[in-house]
Amino acid sequence: MKNNISGDDLALNRLFSYLQEELVTPIESIQPIRKNVYLLQTNNQLVVLKGFSHLRKLQIQKAFTSSLRQEGFQYSYIFQNLEKESPLYLDGTYYGCLEHIPISSSSPFSYESEKERKDGLRLLEEFHQTTGKLSRRYQTVLKEYNLMLKWRERAARFINNLSIIKFFVQQEILNEVMEWADFSLKGLELEIAFLNNDDQAILHGDLAHHNFIRGIDSELYMIDFDLISIGSPACDFLQYCNRILPSLEWSLQELTEYKQIQPFLNNRGFLYALIFPTDIFREWNRLIKARQYSSTFQVRQVLDLTVRQFFNRQGFVEQVKLLLDD
Repeated sequence: MKNNISGDDLALNRLFSYLQEELVTPIESIQPIRKNVYLLQTNNQLVVLKGFSHLRKLQIQKAFTSSLRQEGFQYSYIFQNLEKESPLYLDGTYYGCLEHIPISSSSPFSYESEKERKDGLRLLEEFHQTTGKLSRRYQTVLKEYNLMLKWRERAARFINNLSIIKFFVQQEILNEVMEWADFSLKGLELEIAFLNNDDQAILHGDLAHHNFIRGIDSELYMIDFDLISIGSPACDFLQYCNRILPSLEWSLQELTEYKQIQPFLNNRGFLYALIFPTDIFREWNRLIKARQYSSTFQVRQVLDLTVRQFFNRQGFVEQVKLLLDD
């Protein structure tokens, strides 16, 4: 067997050797995709190998992806049983083998495209329709999504990081961003009931563009279920809005043109939540935790979110407030 590993990465060589012994089919090469995710070439197929810090996380992912497929949701992967003995375990990490989805290199998914934004919404809606049937089955397995707790903690970390952030962002902008957060959270305290209705589903929880992939069959697929939880589909749609609004230049009018989002825009709780600057808080907190604030490239990306988009976002917030005043 030929080992196509480049360089002298001993950890990768060790993993390759381990897999040769533990899989039912020999592998010819292993290629890192990102941390703890690898592409394996066997003698007859490509397989994705994904690592998990805890066995329970691996087991939940296996069960959930299998349940999705059994309920008719075809637009994701399932785990493959390629291990001689389960689970695979090496150096503190558990591994599972995922079905490989061939990706179209000519048309990667992007929120910059209106077609892609609409396709992503349709897929998310179908995902919720499927997971709504599964939520009771997974009630004792998955945590309930607590939007208020998550956002309060995110805001608190952002406040703790202000001593660093203020070197990059003028105080007037920071003051207004914090005012948006305060206004949003106070409104949500009064309107939080909209998240506690009977229409619960399993939420994806991480709707970054890289968790949608366009297959070579032109179908759109959803991947990476590390953050699944149980809650109102509104929470996923809120996150989706937050992800696409920069591409819409923070136009409330354009947001109203997406039919899956239209019903939520009549809900005061959803409108209050749209104002919360969760992306600004998330990205600054992530940057500072990783100590990347000396990286010009990394800082420029977060400044784009915070400063370059500020005036468009300011106009968006004022428009949403007008809706709340009606």
